[in-house]
Amino acid sequence: MDAIECIKTRMSIRKFKSEPVPEEVLLEVINVAKWSPSYKNTQPWEAIILSGEKKEALSKMLIELLESGTEPRPDLEAPTSWPAPEGARIDHLFKTRAAATGVDLSDPVNVKKGKKANFRFYGAPHAIYLFQDASLTLWSLFDMGLFAQSIMLAAHANGLGTVPQAFVTDYAQDVKEFLSIPDTKRLVLGLSIGYPDMESPVNTFRTDRAQTDEIVKWIA
Repeated sequence: MDAIECIKTRMSIRKFKSEPVPEEVLLEVINVAKWSPSYKNTQPWEAIILSGEKKEALSKMLIELLESGTEPRPDLEAPTSWPAPEGARIDHLFKTRAAATGVDLSDPVNVKKGKKANFRFYGAPHAIYLFQDASLTLWSLFDMGLFAQSIMLAAHANGLGTVPQAFVTDYAQDVKEFLSIPDTKRLVLGLSIGYPDMESPVNTFRTDRAQTDEIVKWIA
């Protein structure tokens, strides 16, 4: 798979096969992703790959925290508002996904169901948590984004599926304690990874993209 095809055909997967991915394949994904660019080659990323009973125990803990009404406390605060163009794209996503799947993402009941699906890592056999030193400036989040994108592309090139997940960082302190991540670290992102179940209806929905002239200006 060439780079252009890989970028254009990658998609977020929300239903996985239970079949585990061989460790050497997961390591190959990370070995490729670690070549991502970073400011002054700081490489400000660390990862934990979860599988098996440990992953299931984490899922159980996260769902219990949700059901108990525990207030989310992510290391990165969730946005509370959006500028008009970005907000319009979110509204469009909700409408098109509701039309395609029958699920209204603005309904609090569906939001809770969606969080539970996130906490179960969509049935994926593995989960990846990305974190970095909390003393790093927010600039280093840009580098982490590059690393996360590289993981997703390398996974796709190896026949795997992924989905980046902010919800699984909702209870950052609890997750860090569970995974023995020092409190000096910032929990940035979670990802589900495994073989995609492309027969599942949930994986037939694809998001669209803005027209190029909406995001690019030519100056000569």
